[in-house]
Amino acid sequence: MMKRLIFALVCLATVASCSKGDNQNMTVNGNIEGLKKGMLYFQKYEDTAMVTLDSLKIEGDANFSFSAQVEGPELFYLYLDKNDGNDANDMLEFFGEPGNITITTSHDYFAPEAKIEGSKTQDTYSEYQKIADQFKAKNLDLVAERLNALKDGREEVMDSLDDAIARNNKRSVLYTLNFMFNNQESPVVPYLVLSETPNLSQKYLDSIKSVLSPEVLNTKYGKAFTEFTEQVREEESKAVTAQNKE
Repeated sequence: MMKRLIFALVCLATVASCSKGDNQNMTVNGNIEGLKKGMLYFQKYEDTAMVTLDSLKIEGDANFSFSAQVEGPELFYLYLDKNDGNDANDMLEFFGEPGNITITTSHDYFAPEAKIEGSKTQDTYSEYQKIADQFKAKNLDLVAERLNALKDGREEVMDSLDDAIARNNKRSVLYTLNFMFNNQESPVVPYLVLSETPNLSQKYLDSIKSVLSPEVLNTKYGKAFTEFTEQVREEESKAVTAQNKE
């Protein structure tokens, strides 16, 4: 399972777009309320490494503007170095796409308070994250309770919490699958397969692929998803062949 997760992450980072024609321009404008001084970096993943596309030194004026040539929806990142020795909440991810995108946020809550406008793909991704984050928060609470129970030697409580964690994880996966099938026209779907549910069986992967449009499959993450699906098919085929030989 870990091997599959690693392969999925590599696909996310390395699959390049091969569409023809001129790239369309994306402009990202915004403001960071309360920021007086710092460095803002505009970044993305290329060949499994985070690279800085542009940067801006902020001294007094908290407005910013970056631009990039993009062919379709793709994750970009804003990293804010506030020179305060604290990296918490300083990385903001968002789906960029051709057009004008506006991001407004604050110095104290850079990622949590960010308002992103102008990206339809980001709107879909934010809708998913709103519920997915609730499952993640619930899991953290349950894990914390389990650690306390472990410290106190309360084995029955630990068993109960293990069951609760398993149920919460199952509900989270079901929510993700349901979201995928309800948003089959969005490039967010192949991204979620690779980042959130890389352990899906070939049966589920084929079902998801069958409902995705050619336009979605031709995006960066659609191509990564297709490559990943073929890799899983090959792995499962080898497993069946090995089992039959036993």
